[in-house]
Amino acid sequence: MTRIILPLLCLWAVCVAADEANNEVTELEIITLHKPDDCKRSSKRGDMLSMHYRGTLKENGKEFDSSYSRNEPFKFQLGVGQVIKGWDQGLLDMCVGEKRKLIIPPNLGYGEHGAGDSIPGGATLVFEVECLEVESGPPPVNVFADIDVNKDNLLSREEVSDYLRKQIPNAAEAGLGDLPEQDKLVEEIFQHEDADKNGFISHEEFSGPKHDEL
Repeated sequence: MTRIILPLLCLWAVCVAADEANNEVTELEIITLHKPDDCKRSSKRGDMLSMHYRGTLKENGKEFDSSYSRNEPFKFQLGVGQVIKGWDQGLLDMCVGEKRKLIIPPNLGYGEHGAGDSIPGGATLVFEVECLEVESGPPPVNVFADIDVNKDNLLSREEVSDYLRKQIPNAAEAGLGDLPEQDKLVEEIFQHEDADKNGFISHEEFSGPKHDEL
């Protein structure tokens, strides 16, 4: 799955979310297409989900990604920032075998930046999703701790830059090769995260994943 993952470039996702906070926020629409009568387990934050999906643009119905066409289900951890917010919110309390349609506004998708050549800026996304499996997942990654190399509970520009340098290859593998330059990413992150403008991002200011526990 190359278009809806946020592959541990969580800081960039934070910047996109912050940009969208200044724009009109539209609600996620969840439509249940099929729900099994016998639901022994439903999904919750931290679970590992195996999904089939088909993604289209609401504006013109153009398909931009599909696991069905590849016959390859997508597996990810729910609620820890591995996918767009529309998925993290729209796939909660889902039964194995359940099918849903998610209509995801830009503020819960890719915002005004879009993603690659297939998803333009400001796009509303439509996903038809099918839950194939729900399993208990591992503890989520503490991104703040990973960045804070000197363990002073403050993130410097150097630490953020070093972290991004390690993550950019992961983004390329996931198909997100059109990210801004690294220096620009760092400055955008500090613009949104360094609330007191002291040149450091504190644990309190940091909006990304910062706890190991769920």
